[in-house]
Parts: sequence; structure tokens; C-alpha cells
Amino acid sequence: MILIKCPYCGERDQSEFANGGEAHVIRPKNPESLSDKDWGEYVFYRNNPKGIFYERWVHSHGCKKWFNAIRNTSTDQILKVYKVSEKRPDLSEFKNTLKSPSGEPPVGSGNFSVKK
Repeated sequence: MILIKCPYCGERDQSEFANGGEAHVIRPKNPESLSDKDWGEYVFYRNNPKGIFYERWVHSHGCKKWFNAIRNTSTDQILKVYKVSEKRPDLSEFKNTLKSPSGEPPVGSGNFSVKK
């Protein structure tokens, strides 16, 4: 069980929340002038790093408010939560382990039996 600290309601079980994907994605200024390819990239392409990452969350079974979180995707540890209206923290203040508890490498599945 993962506990998430809602900045409005306090600490709750993760089952009360829904992940909204990458945080701080900037909407194009003139979306009507984008090509289909560019619009598709804005809508569907997101970063998915292994390590520390900005995410959006919603307290869907609570206050229903959106907030941002900094989460280590390798360990699922939520390092910080903050309101959407607050300035985003610099990622350099967090230690990026880049390894999961099972010791996987920074990139890939860790399957070293595959020949390159």
C-alpha cells in the first residue's frame, strides 16, 4: 500500500487517487495552426523516464482536486506533493537512484540475455 499526501486533505491510501500523467506539459499557443502530426505529438507523446519525474494526480475519491507530485518511478516513492498553483521544485534537490529495489539498470528491462 502506498500512502499519498494530498496537499488539501492530508495522507490517504493510493486507491483514492488517479494518476494524470506528466505534469507541466505546455499547451501549444496556436493549436489550430498545428499539423496533425504536431497535434498528435502534443496529445499523445509524453516522457516516461526511469527515475525522478513530475506527475499530475487527482484525489478522485476525496476532494476531487488536482495536484502535482514528484515521484521516483524506479521505486514508486513519492518525494513531494504540491498544489498546481505552486512553483515546481527543482529536481536537483532530490537524489535520483535510477535503480529499482531489484537492481535494474537505468534503461531497459534488465534482461541481459538478449544479444545486440
